[in-house]
Amino acid sequence: MTDSVSKPKTKVRPKLERPKLYKVILLNDDYTPREFVVQVLKAEFRINEDQAHRVMITAHRRGVCVVAVYARDIAETKATRATDAGKAAGYPLMFTTEPEE
Repeated sequence: MTDSVSKPKTKVRPKLERPKLYKVILLNDDYTPREFVVQVLKAEFRINEDQAHRVMITAHRRGVCVVAVYARDIAETKATRATDAGKAAGYPLMFTTEPEE
């Protein structure tokens, strides 16, 4: 009879990092009507009227406001689409993205 010793096989699992998140930021301007900004926020970011109004007022008072935080590709897509909506209507509405810290 043979005595064999078997070692358990171990699997090496690579550590996966969560993707970095990016903030979508609304920049204030003096030309885009407040109602239009609220409309874009509701349509693109799926937030309700009250939240959209608060974001718009914060951007108006402070110059900028973080709208939402997403993975990089989603944040850039939403910022581009919201900015394009302003351009299509003839307004200088601007959204940007930056990495979250």
